[in-house]
Amino acid sequence: MRSMATTGANIVQNVSSLSKLQSLNGIFAIYKKCGPTSADVLNSLKEKLLKEAGVSNPNPRKRKKQAVKIGHGGTLDSAASGVLVVGIGEGTKMLTTMLAGSKKYRVVGELGKATDTLDATGAVVHEKSYEHVTREALEEHLQKFTGDIMQVPPLYSALKKDGKRLSVLLKQGQEVEAKPARPVTVYNLTVTDFSQPLFTLDIECGGGFYVRSLVDDLGKALSSCAHVSELVRTKQGQFTLDEHALKEEQWTLQHISAALQACPPTAKPQPGQNRNAKHSNNNNKPLPQPSTPEQAKDGADGANSRD
Repeated sequence: MRSMATTGANIVQNVSSLSKLQSLNGIFAIYKKCGPTSADVLNSLKEKLLKEAGVSNPNPRKRKKQAVKIGHGGTLDSAASGVLVVGIGEGTKMLTTMLAGSKKYRVVGELGKATDTLDATGAVVHEKSYEHVTREALEEHLQKFTGDIMQVPPLYSALKKDGKRLSVLLKQGQEVEAKPARPVTVYNLTVTDFSQPLFTLDIECGGGFYVRSLVDDLGKALSSCAHVSELVRTKQGQFTLDEHALKEEQWTLQHISAALQACPPTAKPQPGQNRNAKHSNNNNKPLPQPSTPEQAKDGADGANSRD
C-alpha cells in the first residue's frame, strides 16, 4: 500500500512539474560554455527540464508534438562562450527582437596568423610579421570599423547556400563563394589590452555582425594578419553575463521561473477594432512577429552574428 501511495504521489508531482514547465512563457539568459554548439546547449537545457518535469526518455530534438517549446535568439560559435538568450513557450515569439538588438563582446585577437575559419579552431593558412604593430596604430584603425560599415561574412558560417550551411559545404569539400558585403553597425570599439601578439577589444554592435570578420579585417588593415583567439558575449539585449546568465547547475524550473522575463501583454481588441490588426505594446510599437523555435534558430544562423 505504501509503495502504491508513493507511486501515486510521484505521478501527481510529475504532472504538476510538467504543467509548471508548460506554463512558462517568456525569455531568459543562460551561460554557454566553450565547446558545444548553441543548438547542443539548447538541447541539453531542454532535456534537463523535461527530466525534472518527469518526462521519461525525453528527446530534445523532437520537433513535432513537443512537450515544451524552446528556442534561442542568436547563435554563438562552438568556440565562443557567454550569454545565450532563450525563449520558452510564447517567449519564442520574442526571439526575433534578440536577433536585431544590441550585443556586447570581449574578444582576444592574435596577430601574425590567419586561419581558414578566422578563429583558433581552424588551420593556419597565412603567417605575417606583426612586430611593427603598436597599440596606437590599432586604436587608430578601429575608427574605420566604427559606425555603419560594410562587412563580408566569414566563409565558415551558418549562412546558407541552397538550404545548406556554408560551413557544412566547406567541410564536405565543396567550393563556396563568399557572400557579398552587407551593412552592419558598430556602436563602440575599444582596446582594453595590448601585448603582442595578443590584443583585447570590447565591442558593442548590432545584428548581423561577425566578430571574426572584424579581427581578420583589422589584421589586414595593420599590414599583418590576425584571428580570434577567444570570444565571450558579455551582453545581449537587456541580459548581461554577470547578472542574468544562468549556469548549468541553475537550469532548473525554480531558477528559470525566477529569472524569466514575461511576454508583453496582448491588448484586447476594442469594439469596432479590426481583430486582424497587429496588437501593439504600451509604446505603440508592433510586437515581434511570431516565429517557431526552429524559425528563430534559423534566423539566428542567417541574420545574427555567429561571431
